[in-house]
Amino acid sequence: MNDLRTALGLLTILPVRSDGQVSGRAFAFYPLVGAAIGIVLVGARVLFRLGLPDQVAAALVVVLWVVFTGALHLDGFADSCDALFAATTRERRLEILHDVHLGAFGVVGLVLLLLTKYAAVASLNMLPPLFLAPVLGRWAMVYAAAYPPARAEGMAVMFRAGLTRRVILVATILAACFALLCGVFGLVAFASAIVIATLVARFALGRVGGLTGDIYGMICECVEVGALLLGTVVI
Repeated sequence: MNDLRTALGLLTILPVRSDGQVSGRAFAFYPLVGAAIGIVLVGARVLFRLGLPDQVAAALVVVLWVVFTGALHLDGFADSCDALFAATTRERRLEILHDVHLGAFGVVGLVLLLLTKYAAVASLNMLPPLFLAPVLGRWAMVYAAAYPPARAEGMAVMFRAGLTRRVILVATILAACFALLCGVFGLVAFASAIVIATLVARFALGRVGGLTGDIYGMICECVEVGALLLGTVVI
């Protein structure tokens, strides 16, 4: 249970106590934490729409999404945009990933990401995409952790410690079960999550030679947006 508490404490702002040990075993529970986030978002959207216009309700859902997750993956997404899209060397890109300052690519990418999330949430006619997006986003980070790290040290290396095929299998089974609950849309969304995560991971491999914690966050955000956009088309 400590691994579940670790996952909750890392991926949400919930004041969950753990023994402070970071282990790859916690990855097994990432889709479960994603499901908890999804339930919160679905409940919030239902409540907000009771007395607010759809667009306002959608904006508040996105705000809640950012706050409840501590903007953790948004930070990684912005840093990754700065590094991966810069016309420079691999070494310089790794330095940019480690830099706490936000550059032009990061700002533009963050704005476009949030606008797309808002537009997609406002356009949804059903709730499954909103529930499944955080599930698949967090599963995608488990999938991404199987790729080699870009550095010999850092967050990616720390989180990969203890990561095994069994952990990846458990996370995948959990994500698949939640996808099945969403019917045909869930299956299509799961397949699209694999494609998106693979494309982003391979793009990062080509730019910096491996993945980092920030790139995990970028993959999570891209998969979430993909699931939401798919929901506006399929449902």
